[in-house]
Amino acid sequence: MSDIPNSESLVLPGGKVGVLVLHGFTGSPVSVTPWAQGLNKAGFTVLAPRLPGHGTKWEDLNATTWEDWYSAAEADFLELRRKCDRVFVAGFSVGGALALRLAQIHGSQMEGLILLNASIYDNRKFFKLLPAIKTFIPSIPGGPSDVAAPNSPRHGYGRTPLRALNSLRSLWKLVERDLYLVDIPLLVGYSINDHVVDPACSETIIDNVYSVDIREVIFEKSFHNVSLDYESDALNEETIEFIHDVLTGELRRDGEQDERELIDAEFSAIVSGLSLDISEPTTYLDELEANEEAEKFTPPNPRIPPPDQYQRAGLVGIIGGLLLIFLHLIFGLDFFGTGPWIGILGFMAGIGIYIWRTARPEDDIDDGAIL
Repeated sequence: MSDIPNSESLVLPGGKVGVLVLHGFTGSPVSVTPWAQGLNKAGFTVLAPRLPGHGTKWEDLNATTWEDWYSAAEADFLELRRKCDRVFVAGFSVGGALALRLAQIHGSQMEGLILLNASIYDNRKFFKLLPAIKTFIPSIPGGPSDVAAPNSPRHGYGRTPLRALNSLRSLWKLVERDLYLVDIPLLVGYSINDHVVDPACSETIIDNVYSVDIREVIFEKSFHNVSLDYESDALNEETIEFIHDVLTGELRRDGEQDERELIDAEFSAIVSGLSLDISEPTTYLDELEANEEAEKFTPPNPRIPPPDQYQRAGLVGIIGGLLLIFLHLIFGLDFFGTGPWIGILGFMAGIGIYIWRTARPEDDIDDGAIL
């Protein structure tokens, strides 16, 4: 028995291009029906599944986890992939998080990704208390439907199941961590007056995915659920245009082809200036070898000047002092009755004289630098 009318999965046959449309947390396919129908009218095969625990009673949702929702979405994606030649995935709210997770795992089998007010985190303090609260309180009242247009159909639960909500936090963590794995063409749509999901989520997605082609669409008149709001038609138009641009190649998966073309052009320019004709004085290989020889670094090998008389005296003090210290410590010899101190003083004096003469002013070179 369902508390939400018409909440069954939508299966809309069309052409060989398929679109999987995923609804949000506590919602149902009703929340994305105008979106799915608009895509189907454009000729696409559309599947908008009812995720486990959704569209019936909120108690059913509390008996599921994010893994259950993802597994169902993944199975529907693979089924659509078998039926269609090319497949896109669209996700609304938490459905956007599931769509991103699909792209992170199955991106190579996906043509593009469409996100609408995608939810990948919530920084409200209430969420930090969820692990404790969910044990004692199974649900809390849900807020009003965040749709600016009047008379929107009922599409979600009136209560928020806390055990399921706590599980959602694990999905958010994974999706946000692995945003860099997303490299397919991406449309990110968000409402500036969204009272459910912070628009900063969409900014985080745009800033952290590796997609080369990202199309950003801002909705100014609608609240959270654009598909049921004033800009439903605009959402359909932007989505259809994005899909067509990907199919025609205007939007691409990455920039590898452009980079390859640039490398080829640079290589052609280099080779065109070099000769491979062995009849000429130098060949291409000769020129490469000459360039390598020219670029080799030859370390300097400055000549050490001979020591002057003072430096020689310093060396005598150093060597003689070390010898006197050695003879005293090893053999107990004491020529002057002072123990090792004569040797120590001679050694230190020799060091001082040698340093003084090595850094004498007449050896300084004035290079004009000002310190």
